[in-house]
Amino acid sequence: MGDVAAVPVIIDCDPGHDDALALLLAVGDPRLRLLGVTTVAGNQTLAKTTSNALKILALAGAVDVPVAAGCDRPLVGELTVAGDIHGESGLDGPDLEVPVGGVADVHGVELMRRLILGCGEPVTLIATGPLTNVALLLRRHPEVAPYVRRVVFMGGSTDRGNTTPYGEFNIVTDPEAADIVLRSGLPVTMIGLNVTHQALATTQIIEEFRGMGTRLGVICADLMTFFASTYRRVFGFEHPPVHDPIAVACVIDPSIIATVAVPVTVELVGAYTRGATVVDLHGRSGAVANADVAVGIEVEAFWRLLMAAVRRVSEV
Repeated sequence: MGDVAAVPVIIDCDPGHDDALALLLAVGDPRLRLLGVTTVAGNQTLAKTTSNALKILALAGAVDVPVAAGCDRPLVGELTVAGDIHGESGLDGPDLEVPVGGVADVHGVELMRRLILGCGEPVTLIATGPLTNVALLLRRHPEVAPYVRRVVFMGGSTDRGNTTPYGEFNIVTDPEAADIVLRSGLPVTMIGLNVTHQALATTQIIEEFRGMGTRLGVICADLMTFFASTYRRVFGFEHPPVHDPIAVACVIDPSIIATVAVPVTVELVGAYTRGATVVDLHGRSGAVANADVAVGIEVEAFWRLLMAAVRRVSEV
């Protein structure tokens, strides 16, 4: 592992319980080099998601990672947050009191631009919230495109949705942004609900976090316990899925995720399906593939990856 150069990444996120685990995985696995974190409104308002990102990075000992706040609303329409899932703070459950670093005095899109152009090698963008910031980056600064290795986003589904019958939250929140990213011509990987719903934070997983005997382990256990309670109440899930860290895991070890190259479009005008990802798994449209879509996951390998990262961060 140490002989392989770390992959430079930027995480664009809206923490959120599962985004918190995604950040910890990115900090804690040496195969990634976290250049920066940008925040977007989604699971909660921009002020709250930015505060939450700062707290998680501080708890992970990564206060030197630059953080910039991005867009506070979708490209079109009004913001609807997911307070019913993530609580009033966006990270309800644990005690997250910790001294935090500052926020960069630039917009998140500008921070992404600077980090990408200044890296010296292509950068992977990992988006775990609505794709507003990424879409604006590609629209306003097309000069970055040659220096983006790939966009990996958690969002969409090959099946049903979780916000509308066919729409997943991140895509429904800003369908126009997702459409821009999927039509950008860049290599894109989509990690959807059809795969993330296989990686569940079971009671055993939560107890493994708690059994680490560290503050960070307890925080992860408390985060997942709260997340489990809302998923049980809202969706009737026995155990909650953890969506966002799977996008990070896909960059660390692509063998964990099975993907297929297929055409994906975003429904923008459907009366009942706006925000749905239309995934042409069987080639019926005749369109050219524009995304690698996740269709399977090695669940045990994923949890081993995440647990190892949290343990590694806990020891710092």
